[in-house]
This record gives sequence, structure tokens and C-alpha cells, in this order.
Amino acid sequence: LMVAVGGAIGAGGRYLLGGWLQAQLGPGFPWGTFVINVLGSLAIGLVLGISGRGGLSPGASLFLATGVLGGFTTFSAFSYETLQLLSRGAVGVSLLNGFGQIFAGAAAAYVGFLGSRLG
Repeated sequence: LMVAVGGAIGAGGRYLLGGWLQAQLGPGFPWGTFVINVLGSLAIGLVLGISGRGGLSPGASLFLATGVLGGFTTFSAFSYETLQLLSRGAVGVSLLNGFGQIFAGAAAAYVGFLGSRLG
């Protein structure tokens, strides 16, 4: 139940933030998905880092990491949007999106993990 409630919260947040970002930044690049995946990666680094130090209960960690962040991040949308860019012939933008989100997401998770150790 905690995972389902967290997933609903995360999915709602993804929908609202993703739509807002696309409206602000335009349709030329999937900024909503990109930013959400990087923010989700940062957040999961923080959550799992804090959890690993015993700063979160297993239930809270499950709610946040699996529920909220699992519903918030959008890897399937990322995959589809990258393929759509490629199919439209935007090879450079497709590569930027694909590699950019992977690199930025991994870097953000690392920064989040390091940030969890500051407190």
C-alpha cells in the first residue's frame, strides 16, 4: 500500500512538472523527461544514502525510493522520446538526449549520495 500511494504521488508530480517544463521550454527537446530523470536520480541517491546510514526506516525508504521516485522517474518515456527523435532524423539531438540523461542521471545520483553524507 505504501508503494502504491508513493507511486501515485510520484506519477502526479511527474505529470505536473513534466507538463510545466515542456510548456516553458518548448517541444524541441524532451526537457520534462530529462529534468525529471535527473532530479529523480539525485533524490534516489539522497534517499538510499540516508537509508544506508540508518537515517530512514525500511518502510520510509520503500515508500520514497520504490513508490514516490519509481512513479516520478520516467525511463520508459525517455526511451520512447529518444526513439522518436531518432526516427525523425534528429540523430544528434537523440544522442544528446540518450547519453545526456544517462550521464546526468548517474552524476546526480552520485551527488545525491554524497550529499546524504553531509548531515
